[in-house]
Amino acid sequence: MSERRSVNVGLCGLGTVGQGVWKHLQRSQAELSARLGLPVVVRRAAVRSLKKARAIKFPASRLTTDPLSIATDPDIDIVCELMGGIDAARDVTRAALKRGKIVISANKALISAHGAEIFALARQHGGHFFFEASVAGGIPIIKALREGLVANRFPRIYGILNGTCNYILTEMASAGAPYAGVLAEAKRLGYAEADESLDVQGWDTAHKAAVLAWLAHGIWVRPDQMIVEGIDRITPADLSNAATLGYGVKLLAIITRDFSTNELSVRVHPTLLPRRNVIANVGGVFNAIAVTGDVVGTTLYIGRGAGQDATASAVISDIADAVALIRYGKGAHLTSETAPPPRQGCHIAPPERIRSRYYLRLTVKDRPGVLARVAAVMARHQVSIASVLQHPADRPGAAALVLTTHESDERSIRRALAVLARLSSVLERPLLLRIGDFGD
Repeated sequence: MSERRSVNVGLCGLGTVGQGVWKHLQRSQAELSARLGLPVVVRRAAVRSLKKARAIKFPASRLTTDPLSIATDPDIDIVCELMGGIDAARDVTRAALKRGKIVISANKALISAHGAEIFALARQHGGHFFFEASVAGGIPIIKALREGLVANRFPRIYGILNGTCNYILTEMASAGAPYAGVLAEAKRLGYAEADESLDVQGWDTAHKAAVLAWLAHGIWVRPDQMIVEGIDRITPADLSNAATLGYGVKLLAIITRDFSTNELSVRVHPTLLPRRNVIANVGGVFNAIAVTGDVVGTTLYIGRGAGQDATASAVISDIADAVALIRYGKGAHLTSETAPPPRQGCHIAPPERIRSRYYLRLTVKDRPGVLARVAAVMARHQVSIASVLQHPADRPGAAALVLTTHESDERSIRRALAVLARLSSVLERPLLLRIGDFGD
């Protein structure tokens, strides 16, 4: 057993998450020390400004504006990279791993962009990289995939991974409020960033989906290899139409693998879920993930996906695992050195192999024969219409035409959509949503 007196932590970033980690480590210091066998001491923290007022009282003598000095400090055992962004975070992570340190990160964008490099550095230099907080906040989904479900292969993982989008869609559906107004309220409440594009256009969820895909299948999927669509074009009318049809709408990450053909698909898009589906009823800022394993079947995880306390909980969980690794060498299976090996020849599924049913909204001229022309285009591209709803549109002389389809594929529906958008009778860019039939 080590003769250590403490395990020393450095915080690179003392924003919302960093302050939460400090607060809860201080509050639970005695209990954590008893459970871990050693005290966990935050020795230093890096900040952008020494003068900024903070909600916590962190000793001024332990603050620095140089995060690299923490990454390279020989007295620091665990470096918590909580800065956000990519470039500076990558520099800190690389510097710490090259010195054989343990790095804990909540940075899904960094992992999505540079995960392969990070894990290679950890293996090369004897460092370790923990990242439970990078996906779904306080939900221990990474531990579930790597530990509790280790006996499984995963044909499907899907769920809500962005609390901002889930809050917006929940409020739009319950209040019938327009997107812009709900977004403004989400910003006021602190659920959405000043620049909301990363969340509402699906990129934040795509970064998290990349991490989950790697955990489940050992393959890095870039966002440009995914279908990535956001929620910013959804209207209260779409949510009302979905409800009429028996669905709720959620922004989902969907990761599927066909083990017979070895094709992997990673998608992020708004999805109509049947009301009986549990995830369809998860509201507000909560996240929810359904994981289907070939041994265990489907397991479901629901909880707060963001916020100071939820994310700090996940970071401190990683700190606890890191302490066990330092003291006893236990828990090495938790680290990046044991990435799941990809199956030989596993590849990204082409569009024609990605199948779904679809919801299509068209704003069209309110004239006879328009529906027939739309149906002819769909039929020409082998897309079969299942149902039709028609309502007056907001603009004079126009109608909102809502179609659902039988199962088709991405290539066929995209080709049909391109032709429909060019029809003189179609007045606005069509809106396409997928229908999720997961059988849960």
